[in-house]
Amino acid sequence: MSYCGDMGRRDTSKSEGAAADFGYRRVTAAEKTRLVHEVFDRVASRYDLMNDLMSAGIHRRWKANLVDRLAPQPGETVLDLAGGTGDVAARLSARAGKAGRAIVCDINERMVVKGRDRAIDRGAMGTILWLVGDAESLPLAAASVDACTIAFGLRNVTHIDRALSEVRRVLKPGGRFLCLEFSRVEGPLLRRVYNLYSFAILPRLGEVVARDRDAYQYLVESIRRFPPQRELATMMRQAGFEQVGWRNLSGGIAALHAGWKL
Repeated sequence: MSYCGDMGRRDTSKSEGAAADFGYRRVTAAEKTRLVHEVFDRVASRYDLMNDLMSAGIHRRWKANLVDRLAPQPGETVLDLAGGTGDVAARLSARAGKAGRAIVCDINERMVVKGRDRAIDRGAMGTILWLVGDAESLPLAAASVDACTIAFGLRNVTHIDRALSEVRRVLKPGGRFLCLEFSRVEGPLLRRVYNLYSFAILPRLGEVVARDRDAYQYLVESIRRFPPQRELATMMRQAGFEQVGWRNLSGGIAALHAGWKL
């Protein structure tokens, strides 16, 4: 396994005391990073099972939509940021073929180890590189990847603007970036049903299955704190991406944003 180097490293001395959202709590930036890390440490072993249960498997369809939209070409190198256990990277690797490569980069070592071990079990280590690294300071050279994806990870980043800038830095000219994330639900009826399910059922499901109610309470709250579709698109443009747009999935429960480094 590889670990984060110093490429793109930033000075954090002036920012770690700044305020950040951890769900509905306001904490320091450094504290948010630590708390998010602890959440994923605790749920790593049951993370994929919970994803299936929470979404009734729909997250797989959303991720398939992400890969179809990206349409990785044979021989391309694709970075899957906050790639966790590698389910998206496995799809990307299959599309890019043996000449291509998928790179999983996640700040949480337990998640990466879980995904790497699973890849070993299915004999898929050859086309996936596993990195432990920070989205705000990626351990990759500038202009080194053809495309970048992030699925349900951007809302856990402490400084979203820095992560977006880092993605653009490591993309080659003409590279594309796709972000799949929970978003703002369309329609008042669906919104009421979704809110009831989110606040009443999801934390209870986390308590029973993952034995961690607090982690899934954070999940629900972090979704509400994440920028809505139009605001995230603006942030992507401010980071230098062009031709930015988005597509709502399942009535806005999730949204797929796309941008290009031109």
